[in-house]
Amino acid sequence: MGKVYAQLPTDTRLLTPQELESSMEAILSLREGNAPVHVFGYGSLMWNPALDYASSRSAKVHGWHRSFCLRSIIGRGSRERPGLMLGLDRGGACHGMVLQIEAHKVRDELRVLWRREMLTQLYEPRWVAALVDGTPVHAITFTVDRAHPRYAKELSIQEMAHMINTGAGSLGSCREYFDATLQKLTALGIRDAGMERLRAAAG
Repeated sequence: MGKVYAQLPTDTRLLTPQELESSMEAILSLREGNAPVHVFGYGSLMWNPALDYASSRSAKVHGWHRSFCLRSIIGRGSRERPGLMLGLDRGGACHGMVLQIEAHKVRDELRVLWRREMLTQLYEPRWVAALVDGTPVHAITFTVDRAHPRYAKELSIQEMAHMINTGAGSLGSCREYFDATLQKLTALGIRDAGMERLRAAAG
């Protein structure tokens, strides 16, 4: 991952290992006892979780929706060919999946997740009530930080489609990321109206 983050502008501040640990522990301080931890995924965590998890189930979160609202200049984008990445933004509802991490593996697995999702401070980790077969499950997820300079909610659907089709970086293209997410949603039997509108615009 070092090569990926080397693409960032020189004035970009990354969280230190100590800050990542502190952020993770702040979330875990709200954990219910020593129970297993659930993580709600809505993008690449559904098809490339890179976590050791015990089970996965379809789930729905109210009050948040899946949105291509984060400019990507690393990984699936670059300064020359910026892309867009998914975030969980305010309003609506989002169908995704919850991954259950066994209690004795929680800190080791969340450290991996925090380094992946929180290093550039694009997201705000929080607990949400994810409905699994109608039953609420307390789960960690990553919502967008609307104050972050790479938050891009003002884009039109045509601009979003263009960036998805042209964005590319060291981890591949933004379109590959978009298509993989759509394929996973289809496999889960989830239809996301926003994603379908983007697919129509992107061609």
